[in-house]
Amino acid sequence: MTEKLLKATAVIILIGITVSCTGRSALRVVVAGSTSVQPYVELLAEEFDHLHPGSDIDIQGGGSSAGITAAGSGIADIGMSSRALKTDEQNLFVIEIAKDGLAVIVNPGNSITNLTIEQVRGIYSAEIKDWSELGGARARIHIIAREEGSGTRTAFEELVMGERRITPRAIVQDSNGAVRQLVAGDPNSIGFISLGLVDQTVKAVDLEGVTASRENVINGSYTLFRPFLLIAKTQPTGLAMNFIDFILSPEGKKLMIDEGLIP
Repeated sequence: MTEKLLKATAVIILIGITVSCTGRSALRVVVAGSTSVQPYVELLAEEFDHLHPGSDIDIQGGGSSAGITAAGSGIADIGMSSRALKTDEQNLFVIEIAKDGLAVIVNPGNSITNLTIEQVRGIYSAEIKDWSELGGARARIHIIAREEGSGTRTAFEELVMGERRITPRAIVQDSNGAVRQLVAGDPNSIGFISLGLVDQTVKAVDLEGVTASRENVINGSYTLFRPFLLIAKTQPTGLAMNFIDFILSPEGKKLMIDEGLIP
């Protein structure tokens, strides 16, 4: 599915489940976009709801591009993106709430513990096809990737792939959770997900000998990271701005730190 069609589909879905900006309740805020940012914003919204009984923070996925489009058109009060804004999107209101590392993951049973960026690029362009070419067991590499238009894929393409394209034979998934689940169940697979979503079911490989960790993102030794952004058509007001203020507050920052993000 093309990025343009993904945007259109997500906007149609959002239109079907939310009213126009002018008809929306002052106590309801629609947040839509990146599935990488979504689980963290859901946790923040849950805490915000405890502090503001009666408020309704409605959080939806759809991907970064869809979230930016929904925010720009006013269908969503706030869009979520895990990629930087493009030139034609620079007119939107944007706040960076955190940075997130991008982890390259394999099955815990895989003997590979370290890869170079060039090796990862070779895998995803299908120039490297077997784990034995990298010192692992003889087995065909099963490549898992995110869909076109997702912020995770855009960041991976910019930070890893450069001028090369991800092979069309990659198995495409529509969320970080789905990528993690496939890698967890397939000993010959490889994927990339948000560093904050790495758990015991998968293994994040070192890149260029550097461990994928929050500390190494902060000190600059681990170079695969991307911004987590909130976007709106214009500067939000009312409940939407109150929610953003909470995210940027000490309480919000602590929650993000506890979840592995870098506010």
